[in-house]
Amino acid sequence: MTYPSFDTSGLTGAIEPKSGPVTCASCGCRLERAEGHGAWFHFSPMAGRDARGCKVACADSAHDAAGRAAG
Repeated sequence: MTYPSFDTSGLTGAIEPKSGPVTCASCGCRLERAEGHGAWFHFSPMAGRDARGCKVACADSAHDAAGRAAG
């Protein structure tokens, strides 16, 4: 049995590009946009670690829309 498809055209709230979420170019983690900035950051970075607890060099760095860490 297959489930019917849903019409998601009326859903709002998530701010993501139409092509999908922005992910880090070096480690692949999903990034979230900072309010009032044109930058993306790792979700809930903790002293150089990402949300999964992995130590990544770019966890505290700002990223651009392509997922590349600045500096």
